[in-house]
Amino acid sequence: MKLLESGEMYLETILILSKQMKRVHAVDIADYMGFSKPSVSRGLARLKATDYILVKENCNCIWLTEKGKEVAERIYERHVVITEMLLHIGVSPEAAAEDACKIEHDLSDETFELLKKHAETLKK
Repeated sequence: MKLLESGEMYLETILILSKQMKRVHAVDIADYMGFSKPSVSRGLARLKATDYILVKENCNCIWLTEKGKEVAERIYERHVVITEMLLHIGVSPEAAAEDACKIEHDLSDETFELLKKHAETLKK
């Protein structure tokens, strides 16, 4: 079953939040994404049912499984590289981050790998 864009966004958000805080809760995800708590609960339930996340009952904390972490890291890498490329051509930071969010899910692996390679040459 292919993960939908919304699922990828949740996983990426969990990854980002886990770098900022010790424990990630559904309310943190809702606040970060600007979604309602019921929407986040439904999204997390789907991710849990498909083994992308674990919810530790004793603290109600959300953790990425290896499967979830792979997807989150792939999407986050795409976000970072695409944002950098957009900034390089003069796009404002706000627009670059927003546009990267839209592009990161639909870009082919081939195109992304070439963008990433080109971004590396720009850093030298």
